[in-house]
Amino acid sequence: MKITRQSPVRRSLRPSNLPYLSGAWTPVADEVDAEDLEVVSGAIPQDLDGTYFRNAQNQLHEPAGRFHPFDGDGMIHAITFRDGKARYRNRWVRTQGFNEEQVAGRSLFGGLMEPPGLAQRRTRCVYPGLKDASSTDVVVHAGKVLSTYYQCGEAYRLDPDTLETLGIDAWTPLDGVSAHPKVDEHTGELLFFNYSLRAPYMHYGVVDKTNHLVHYIPVELPGPRLPHDMTFTQNYAIMADLPVFWDPELLKKDVYAVRFFKKQNTRFAIVPRRGSPDQIKWFEAAPTYVLHWLNAYEDGDEIVLDGYFQSNPTPRPLPDVPPEHGHMMAFLDLHSLEARLHRWRFNMKTGETKEQRIAEDIAEFGMINQRYAGRPYRYAYSALGKKGMFLFTGLVKHDVQTGQSWQIDLPADEYGSESPFAPRVGAKDEDDGYLVTYTINEATSRSECLVVDAKTMTEVCRVALPHKLCSGTHSCWASREFIEKGVVA
Repeated sequence: MKITRQSPVRRSLRPSNLPYLSGAWTPVADEVDAEDLEVVSGAIPQDLDGTYFRNAQNQLHEPAGRFHPFDGDGMIHAITFRDGKARYRNRWVRTQGFNEEQVAGRSLFGGLMEPPGLAQRRTRCVYPGLKDASSTDVVVHAGKVLSTYYQCGEAYRLDPDTLETLGIDAWTPLDGVSAHPKVDEHTGELLFFNYSLRAPYMHYGVVDKTNHLVHYIPVELPGPRLPHDMTFTQNYAIMADLPVFWDPELLKKDVYAVRFFKKQNTRFAIVPRRGSPDQIKWFEAAPTYVLHWLNAYEDGDEIVLDGYFQSNPTPRPLPDVPPEHGHMMAFLDLHSLEARLHRWRFNMKTGETKEQRIAEDIAEFGMINQRYAGRPYRYAYSALGKKGMFLFTGLVKHDVQTGQSWQIDLPADEYGSESPFAPRVGAKDEDDGYLVTYTINEATSRSECLVVDAKTMTEVCRVALPHKLCSGTHSCWASREFIEKGVVA
């Protein structure tokens, strides 16, 4: 393995025993390029051709207050496969906040667990005082990497090969861009939404395959909300008004306290992808919070939507941890949230909603073959979580048509990442491809890239990485064809 280290950046972070600054969440200290990665087991498939991008919360400076992992600076890790070989590089996303703190050499912003007044700087984020760390999500659109933040920051573009930060996308609207913009690989369009503290409280937009904003409309809500994700079908976009949001009375006092309003139904806004506000159709369903949607598609008069229903969206603080961490750790624990794969069906003619549970596994952070996004599909690949921690211990594949499932568990003390589906070159079947993930082994203090056969849910190969990674949130796979052309055939 040939490793080239980049010039160091300014860091002030000290070693810590905090749960999300240590162990598998220990931040990476440097940026590297690595060629000719060592294959630890198996062989890299010749028909695996593209790049796996993963975003991570990778804290640079000593926190100004109590630290929440979602406060960490964005870092993109990319491993590219071609002709049975692999290369890797990682780079911080050079956001406005990153650059300001490089000059200062310390933290200038508050965090999710602190009152807004702690911050010395302001960015676009919905929660005042948060740094727009661009550390939540990553997609590929119009030939570039797009990095976003869950609190509606800027949309940052990066070069897919070098990971150089190219700047803020010119089309970024006043209210920013939430994490989880969606890319339709068949049209090259990017669909996005945002939310804010001011009316109309949500917007929806479309950016075409040439990276121009071509559609942007308000989606009026009763007040400030905290949605995290959206999805789409071939003809519609779907947003949600979820009954888990900041307490309106406390918000008047500048207190940001999340509550579950159990007597309010979940509402869904369904609108044609280039539709106007008066074309929005609203549907109601059982109250819950959904962090991530999996997929949606049209079935006759109905729209089918799959996502992860939380039975306990505002859990009690975890016991047996320091009291100042119990609340945060419960909200990051899939088992406390009781997240399970769920299906909603919306009848566009009658306005009726039907719901059903798809699977009983506690699972989240689902992936599909993105060539089936917005279209009828069969297979879902979800992450399994460690009880009490935001760490992934394995993967489960669900056949959403038959209910059958297959599971692969990681060894003890090894944790995975969100695992996108990578189609084989020339694939014909929906599940003909691979799942790609980064692993963090606490027993060996090493990281590897694990490739899994998506049909059989068995290991294909493991590739050594040049340093131990920090755990993180979202990822994507982009084939070489899609990066170069912006659409798939």
